[in-house]
Amino acid sequence: MRFRSNNKDTGLHYDRYLREVIDFLEKDQHFREKLHNTDMEDIKQGKLAKELDFVSHHVRTKLDELKRQEVNRLRTLIKAKQDIEGGNDIAVDHQALLKQFEYLNHMNPHTFEVEDLDRLIKSATKDLENYDKERHDEFKRYEMTKEHDRREHLKTLNENERQKEEEHYQELKKKHADHPKVNHPGSQNQLKEVWEEADGLDPEDFDPKTFFNLHDTNGDGFFDEQELEALFTKELEKIYDPTNEEDDMVEMEEERLRMREHVMNEVDSNKDRLVSLDEFLVATKKKEFLEPDSWETLEQNQAYTDEEMREFEEHLAQQEQDLHMKAVDLQKQRDELERQQDQLNAQKVELQQAVDHMERLKSQKVEPPPEVHVEGNALPEIHAFDDQLHHEQKAQQAHQPEHQAAHDTPQEHHKPPNQILAQQGLPQTHQDLPPGHQEAAQGRNNVP
Repeated sequence: MRFRSNNKDTGLHYDRYLREVIDFLEKDQHFREKLHNTDMEDIKQGKLAKELDFVSHHVRTKLDELKRQEVNRLRTLIKAKQDIEGGNDIAVDHQALLKQFEYLNHMNPHTFEVEDLDRLIKSATKDLENYDKERHDEFKRYEMTKEHDRREHLKTLNENERQKEEEHYQELKKKHADHPKVNHPGSQNQLKEVWEEADGLDPEDFDPKTFFNLHDTNGDGFFDEQELEALFTKELEKIYDPTNEEDDMVEMEEERLRMREHVMNEVDSNKDRLVSLDEFLVATKKKEFLEPDSWETLEQNQAYTDEEMREFEEHLAQQEQDLHMKAVDLQKQRDELERQQDQLNAQKVELQQAVDHMERLKSQKVEPPPEVHVEGNALPEIHAFDDQLHHEQKAQQAHQPEHQAAHDTPQEHHKPPNQILAQQGLPQTHQDLPPGHQEAAQGRNNVP
């Protein structure tokens, strides 16, 4: 990657920060001259970063501001991620978390120094090299997922339906492969076709230098990755049509990426991810440019192996099993919560019933009877005393001699309770109670 201003999105998560830093550095005349006169290897080794000490104060001040904004952005992302993961009450060690962002010096969040520029160059170079690999891996997962879904769909069909579906699938594959010949990317034939069809020029007048200047859209003297990929549009239109069922536009973008990578590997001699005019002109004199091999498209190169597909499906099966177990566990938790809710609702009903009962008693003005005292002692209720006396009588009868019980007359055996109370010296009626206690006893007997 040539360290230069570029309005195209690199795809990096710090793309905006990278482009803003480059834009302001190129406003400094001294740094701009050094940038254009330093080769990529020296840039990677950090020689360009040392030139930061010679840029103007205004540019350094703006770079300090850009760095502070980027650090604040990263802190906001860290906090948002923590909130999503449910750690609102946990203190965040921003310094420790910022270590994962290698493209800036997190130990100094306030000023942009030589180390920051060196880190930014090296990180961007490394990350862009990995970016294409990540895109390939993502496409491979896409293709395997598509095939997995197709196989799962077939399982839902009966034998006749499955056969028809397979025949339709093979027919679509055949139609997709039936397309005009695709020129080798970056070859003379391919570029001449662009010259004729896109530029409207006579292929007999093809001139590499003129072609380069026509398609260096930003006029910076280089073909960047986006400018190169634009050259392959005509070739891709031979293979892919968005209106055709058999053509997958995701596959088209993968084909575009493969073409661009191929040209970069053939032409970009200093590996700065840019094609200079000199590199381009040298490439047009090579045999590969004049007599290229045929180009194998995606349908001739399956994105994954059978072993990768098997491992992918095993991984999906494991994921499905894990999700099922989580679903079962969540259902158990839900059932338990519903059971607890039912208990709470039942308790609420009981509590409400108790409150309603107390309210009814209060509205009827029913109060518990006061205790009745005789000479400082509570007077037992008449019914309770009757029960006690009845038990005592039974006990006495059980211990009486048989001959005595035989001489007892019926009248003695069935004495009225009042006579028994009189013999015990206790009050026989409410009227016999001491004054002040008659009303209490009468009130107690009247309670329903």
